[in-house]
Amino acid sequence: MTAQIVRLLLIAAATLAVTGCGGSASGSAPSASAGAGGAVRTESDAVARVIASEPRFAGITPRDPDLIGQGSWYEATPASGVGAFLVTMRIGWGDCPAGCIDEHSWTYAVGPDGSVKLQSEAGSPVPADAWPSPAGDGTSSDTGIRVTAVAGPVCPVEKVPPDPACAPKPVSNATILIGDAAGHEQAMVVTDAGGQAFAGLAPGVYTVTAQGAAGFMNGPEPQQITVDDGNVTEVTLTYDTGIR
Repeated sequence: MTAQIVRLLLIAAATLAVTGCGGSASGSAPSASAGAGGAVRTESDAVARVIASEPRFAGITPRDPDLIGQGSWYEATPASGVGAFLVTMRIGWGDCPAGCIDEHSWTYAVGPDGSVKLQSEAGSPVPADAWPSPAGDGTSSDTGIRVTAVAGPVCPVEKVPPDPACAPKPVSNATILIGDAAGHEQAMVVTDAGGQAFAGLAPGVYTVTAQGAAGFMNGPEPQQITVDDGNVTEVTLTYDTGIR
């Protein structure tokens, strides 16, 4: 009888030890957020990648169907393909309590590896004062770099006076990397349908590098740019069409 009791007590102690150390067999540890360079696993990760590509989206909040007059919002939904997401950013302005007079929207595809690709864009040009103010990110839409990516030449022969039809054409969906003086990446932006992108940055010296774009012979050379406090520094990057 004594030996049986001891055996039962040993079995109970072992069971308690396993339960305390291992927990439930069906439980799983929470995954870490994607951050700036990790994999994209959630809708929040996908939104963060889109904001990293266009910092002016930083002040936009999730869409709230019950909120009247929400001029700017974003939505993120799973897309076809394992781990892929579609992120829509929308900015509205002009009497938004009544539905907004104007609006502009972007839809991005975000891959599981964090790649961001502009799928579509529509609406009126966004005025500078319509962009939502970032919340505590240390930057301002009044300080940074505005990139304009264009492609040229468009015509084989330049005319005098210049032919407007031969003016350089905007390059959309071009990825631009911006690094600081030490070579550390500070921003990655993607040009819109007008070939423009903006990065809100602190004052300093930066190198602007355009990644290659399909359909062009040569990409622009990297440019070193100085950003002053309270100013937006303009930089134009020209892709070579190969037309001669």
